[in-house]
Amino acid sequence: MSKFKAVVFDWAGTMIDFGSFAPMGVFVKAFETFGITATIDQARGPMGKPKWDHIRSMMDDPDICAQWIAKYGHAPTDADVDKVYKVFVPMNEEVVADFSDLVPGAAEVVRLLRAKGMKIGSTTGYTRSIMERVLPKAAEQGYEPDNLICADDLPEGRPGPLGMYQCFVDLVAYPPSAVIKVDDTEPGIAEGVAAGCLTVGLALSGNYAGKTPEELAALSKDQVDVLRQHATVELKKAGADYVIDTVADLPALIEKLEAE
Repeated sequence: MSKFKAVVFDWAGTMIDFGSFAPMGVFVKAFETFGITATIDQARGPMGKPKWDHIRSMMDDPDICAQWIAKYGHAPTDADVDKVYKVFVPMNEEVVADFSDLVPGAAEVVRLLRAKGMKIGSTTGYTRSIMERVLPKAAEQGYEPDNLICADDLPEGRPGPLGMYQCFVDLVAYPPSAVIKVDDTEPGIAEGVAAGCLTVGLALSGNYAGKTPEELAALSKDQVDVLRQHATVELKKAGADYVIDTVADLPALIEKLEAE
């Protein structure tokens, strides 16, 4: 048995969708619907937040805000966020299943953790309607966590701790120090920190690197290390206790922590 009772994983960029690609084009297309040009970098910036908050953050970007003022005569309001969000969600529902392949090693990691007697929880910045498209695809590949907390399940999402608090209840796993939160984004790490958990950031499978496995493999060792170092700095800044490349490296880290 492990001294840790549960691991709570994020989804995109952590357990599925290596490189976190599913929402990127959809954010850009959703803004295009309103005559606004958004870049992939602008779309990646707030990644990990609940999607309404993500759109709000994009609208607060000086360039996007200026475009909105030029087109509509006023700075984007929360009502405007509602309009973009209403377009975004069904768009994301349509494409997300195409980006639901498990990160290499993810299913094996879960098997190893369960063998240690650990529960497997999950939180996400996706809505419940989006995740309903993902869950069957993940299950087909052997990944069925013990719970799922979506961005719209609770009154407040990331970076607050409520999603993690619900995981403690669902998994009957406590104290917080006995629960590990694994995520590839700043809001997801912050969620774990706020709840008092040990946090593990992922440098290469997620939003900061933004590469497919094939794209990573085509880079030199030095180029990969630049991506790794940038992601590590950002994840540590968010409060990550440890940073590893992908979830495939988690069992080795847990063994090290158990031995300490």
